[in-house]
Amino acid sequence: QVELVESGGGLVEAGGSLRLSCAASGRASSALPMGWFRQAPGKERDFVASITWSGRNTVYADSVKGRFTISRADAKNTMYLQMNSLKPEDTAVYYCAAVRNPYESPGMASRGYDYWGQGTQVTVSS
Repeated sequence: QVELVESGGGLVEAGGSLRLSCAASGRASSALPMGWFRQAPGKERDFVASITWSGRNTVYADSVKGRFTISRADAKNTMYLQMNSLKPEDTAVYYCAAVRNPYESPGMASRGYDYWGQGTQVTVSS
């Protein structure tokens, strides 16, 4: 099994920034396609961004384009989400996810991911 652990969440005022991290560990935990999802209170879990195993290709939800940046470290087992110009609408629990097959496109549907972290709370105040 692959364990994913998110960190970096917190409380920030609108217009501020946060940087989330996701560390992967366990068997076959390196160079996996990974993504970020978020779930706001009373809403379903939504896609935020994804990155391929190489880190060369990224995909963003329209709601975060131009504000969020997904990346991964050279070791490929750590993923980041730099969040700038945060809005109250960004308030949610953010989840790190990974795909088992490194050659598959991660996609934008949660059912396409095999491993999940416990989530980290991001709260953006007005």
